[in-house]
Amino acid sequence: MKRYIRLYFHFLRFSFSKAMEFRLDFSFRIIMDIIYYTVNILFFKVIYLHTPMLAGWNENQMMIFVSGYLLVDAINMTIFSTNMWWLPYYINKGELDYYLIRPVSPLFFLSLKEFSANSFLNLMMAIGFFTYSLNQYTGPFDTLDIFLYVLFLLNGSMIYFCTQMLMILPVFWTHSARGFVDLFYSLGLAMERPDRIYKGWLRVLFTFILPFAVIASFPARFFLEPFDWKLFVHTAVVTVFIWSLMLFVWKKGLQNYSSASS
Repeated sequence: MKRYIRLYFHFLRFSFSKAMEFRLDFSFRIIMDIIYYTVNILFFKVIYLHTPMLAGWNENQMMIFVSGYLLVDAINMTIFSTNMWWLPYYINKGELDYYLIRPVSPLFFLSLKEFSANSFLNLMMAIGFFTYSLNQYTGPFDTLDIFLYVLFLLNGSMIYFCTQMLMILPVFWTHSARGFVDLFYSLGLAMERPDRIYKGWLRVLFTFILPFAVIASFPARFFLEPFDWKLFVHTAVVTVFIWSLMLFVWKKGLQNYSSASS
């Protein structure tokens, strides 16, 4: 474990050094995410000009949810997104060999080696808005509630990562340029809406099959509403299942991988 922690700190140092060499991209990422955050916040602000409640939540409660999914998005953009972008390229070009022969887990290396330092400031902004939303919230909560909310959001980030990986890993068989990542980003918008708006087969889709509603809506419900054991069990089952499924597909993909030396 110490070896992996030490290795990750090397990833961080290298990523920050590289980001400073491309300052235009650094600035562009900041501006792009500021616009993204502003649009998402204003979207719900406009809705609450016309109704006092949406999916059972008032405006303050909805801002808790919005700050949660913005935080999950910022974590993904900072820690995982660049790695996910390059993974199909490594698979198609046979360059996965360089990572398979290293004395560390290739999944760890390929998932975490590129830390998006140019998105780190945006992560700080997401944390700031998250803190502001908690300060503005007038309902009862304590430190333990905040801790559990953050913990469930981190769990949601892992679900988000696993779901994205499951959309990328078919590249092992299809040899397409990006796998089904475009589909992932299209369906991923479901994360940005409260889960109660989904009914029937859409609810089954977004809470079980592609569990985007579990990523941020369920953590917000744990924070805003009385503890629900059914919701907790649902979250635990989905987490274990999607992590196990991602590992299974990853291992099957490696068995199908054609290296550059093949």
